[in-house]
Amino acid sequence: MTQIIRRPAVAGMFYPSDPAELDQLLEDMLAEAKSVDTPAPKAIIVPHAGYIYSGPVAATAYRRIKALAPHITRVILLGPSHRVPFYGIAASSATEFATPLGLIPLDRALIDQLVSLHQVKLLEEAHSMEHSLEVHLPFLQKTLGNFSLVPLVVGDARPEEVANVLETCWGGEETLIVISSDLSHYHDYSTAQSMDRATSHAIEELEPEAIHYDDACGRNPVNGLLQLARQKGLHARTIDLRNSGDTAGPRDQVVGYGAYIIH
Repeated sequence: MTQIIRRPAVAGMFYPSDPAELDQLLEDMLAEAKSVDTPAPKAIIVPHAGYIYSGPVAATAYRRIKALAPHITRVILLGPSHRVPFYGIAASSATEFATPLGLIPLDRALIDQLVSLHQVKLLEEAHSMEHSLEVHLPFLQKTLGNFSLVPLVVGDARPEEVANVLETCWGGEETLIVISSDLSHYHDYSTAQSMDRATSHAIEELEPEAIHYDDACGRNPVNGLLQLARQKGLHARTIDLRNSGDTAGPRDQVVGYGAYIIH
């Protein structure tokens, strides 16, 4: 197979482009993240803004994942499309994704299997500038080391279509599901807190029907995961809930961030 490498598109905007600086920032965020004692997660939901804003919240989940590194060899990463409107779920034809920390091999066999589903197609444009996936790659490299990746950008897709994809990828303890989503956008601090608590309750209760357009930009992949988790009898727990007013921004217009464990 011809090697096709997708280069990082948002390094320098959402996280440092210098490898040493990036590695140190990740080290610091993981060290500062609170330690959470939970059952081993099958899936996590984590935010995807610039590291100064959402990185500390994401680090709470990734610190828990780090302890599972010896067992995890494959990551299924789903995030919402911010730039390209399309129906369904977009895969990439790349063989490797790159970050300042190195190359991540894609699981081409599994991706080729997914493309046979009606809702999945190869669509490079959806991946070209999509930060909802890219910001998680350095976190995964730092916490897991070596793993293969199945990166999927979710467009206009129903929960059952996302759930069908996740079921196909589910695997065992070697496979981690990562769903990328921020919560409410550009409300005042107290309004955002109220909205995000309600969304967190819906996640914990595995109620995808309660999460709507204004609640989470990644509602489509989130709701697909929640539907499948409910079918499988899993449990969800909020392990961090903050917003940009808590991390690095003003409080008149904030973006909400949550970290969740599904086990």
